[in-house]
Amino acid sequence: MLNALTVDVEDYFQVSAFARYVDRDQWDRYPLRVEENTARVLELFESFGVRATFFILGWVARRCPALVREIRDRGHEISCHGFGHQLVYDIGAERFREDVRSAKALLEDISGCPVRGYRAPSYSITAKSLWALDVLIEEGFEYDSSVFPVYHDIYGLPGAPRFPHLIRREAGVLAEFPLTTYPLQFGGRQFLLPVAGGGYLRLFPAWFLKRCIASINRREGEPAVLYFHPWEIDPSQPRIRAGLRSRFRHYLNLEKTEGKLRCLLSEIPFGTMSEVMGRRGGLGGLVQAPAGVYP
Repeated sequence: MLNALTVDVEDYFQVSAFARYVDRDQWDRYPLRVEENTARVLELFESFGVRATFFILGWVARRCPALVREIRDRGHEISCHGFGHQLVYDIGAERFREDVRSAKALLEDISGCPVRGYRAPSYSITAKSLWALDVLIEEGFEYDSSVFPVYHDIYGLPGAPRFPHLIRREAGVLAEFPLTTYPLQFGGRQFLLPVAGGGYLRLFPAWFLKRCIASINRREGEPAVLYFHPWEIDPSQPRIRAGLRSRFRHYLNLEKTEGKLRCLLSEIPFGTMSEVMGRRGGLGGLVQAPAGVYP
């Protein structure tokens, strides 16, 4: 079973946890560390012989075009993370279209490759922004990986299918590769534990994540997706003055991330999202989402 390995390419000062504390107009004043950190990620992947999907922020691509080409030249998949890392449901349909259109065009111009996939900043395609799916279809995207079928204060679409599926909209069809959850039984009820990566990668021990992914592959016969950000392997990054919850979410266990990644990459088969979906027969091999999930 091949699982999807993904990287959300953004810098430490651009994260949603710091949006209240870092003025977007001041981003250029912060030391840029994404280029060096992503180069470390590329070397890490090279050492394990794995390929991944890189969801690259347009803002980063404009300032680091050589980085985009390096990711391409290493054999990885170039996908889109939008341009300005703004929550989808905050900017509305018109600005969202401008955001993804400009980012997609820029990434394709720099890389010379078609950009087929999209991931929303902080997984912000939720029940209040499902219109974004229509925009993605109209702008030429073939797959999305923004749906997290959990409850959370920023993201989440509870009740959405847990594994790759097809979304049929008036504008057309879109493949969805949701972020991975692991089912737990407690008090006679089932709860879904997020195990897809990011903060959960830094929170949970590597052995536990390996066990969850192995169970999903073996017992459920489905692929998992792992994601992280280049800043998550950078414990020396500058500290942002922010609230306690924001600092906890961002700085927890940064010094352990690379070691956990090495542990996972050494024992779990990973590839790009397109490779994973290709093994399932592409769009034709995906089950359509039940009626009512994406009204």
